[in-house]
Amino acid sequence: MLLKIILIFSFFLSLDAKDETKSNDAVVFMYHRFGEVKYPSTNITLKQFQFQLDYLEQNNYNVIHLSKLLNLIKHQKHIPPKTVSLSIDDAYLSVFTKAYPMLKQKGFEFSVFVNTNIIDNKSKSCISWEQMRLMQKNGAEFANHSLTHPYLLMQKNETKELWKNRVNDEVQKAQKRLQKELGENTNKNPKLFSYPFGEYDAQTIKLLKNLGYVGITQTSGTVGLDSDLMLVRRFPMAEAYASEEGFVTKLNTVEMPIESISPNESIIKNQNPPKLSIKLKKPLKNLQCFISSGEHIKIRWISQTEFEIIGSKPIKQRRLKYTCTAPAPDAKWYWFSHLWINKYYKY
Repeated sequence: MLLKIILIFSFFLSLDAKDETKSNDAVVFMYHRFGEVKYPSTNITLKQFQFQLDYLEQNNYNVIHLSKLLNLIKHQKHIPPKTVSLSIDDAYLSVFTKAYPMLKQKGFEFSVFVNTNIIDNKSKSCISWEQMRLMQKNGAEFANHSLTHPYLLMQKNETKELWKNRVNDEVQKAQKRLQKELGENTNKNPKLFSYPFGEYDAQTIKLLKNLGYVGITQTSGTVGLDSDLMLVRRFPMAEAYASEEGFVTKLNTVEMPIESISPNESIIKNQNPPKLSIKLKKPLKNLQCFISSGEHIKIRWISQTEFEIIGSKPIKQRRLKYTCTAPAPDAKWYWFSHLWINKYYKY
């Protein structure tokens, strides 16, 4: 829905490969399940995935480990044109049985985030340590997705000390298991952590940063040399968002030139629907904003580079995103999303 609205209100984006962009950006895609039609919200069909891999190969994309990309950003080094990283959360069995043979055939590197307890418990729904060691030999790297995949935000009846100890255990114990099973250098340069459920707040970010981790989100957008390494953005690739047109559009995105946002926080506090204020580094033409469903959000411009957006009704679900896009040079798109969380929402 969101993609269709974007295309209606701007120019037509050809499926043909474009010239290499002068911008210093890269795109990260996020996957969970492959060819598991019972789980459409987290699954990508094998036909969709094959199209994506073929497109990347045929159009000479530079497909690299997420750790390599983030090291370039961390050390402020040039990102090669048309760089892409493929990341996979949760290490479901279909990663090994379905995705791995396809990725291996292309010779593509890829990154898998693991919550280690379910592997240690030998769940039939997930890959094994032995399978991971085999995949390491053929393009895979493995990174931290916590010990048990919990909600990391502080709970109502949790003191700050208890919360800090809980999160520290979730992160550090998982890291130790990864290194013991897959090698001492696993997930060390840099240390990557994918937030379970894609959820984070200011104090979670601070704790992870103090532990020396880079934070990986499920919030859509492009990464570049100006990216916050505690909020690395990825485009989710579930069935509904993985059309051929949608995939190519997201490949052709660049970082929106944002100077600041307020609040710089994901938690909904005093106002629902929440208001987001954005200051741009430069004016952008034809900028539009949406909520996750694709519904337009009215923009209140304060100046040529400052604006506010607020949804039309309160957010009732656990998580929702505000997304803003605008046409960029070289037939690309500026793209930015902001996550909102109802912290105490009950499923």
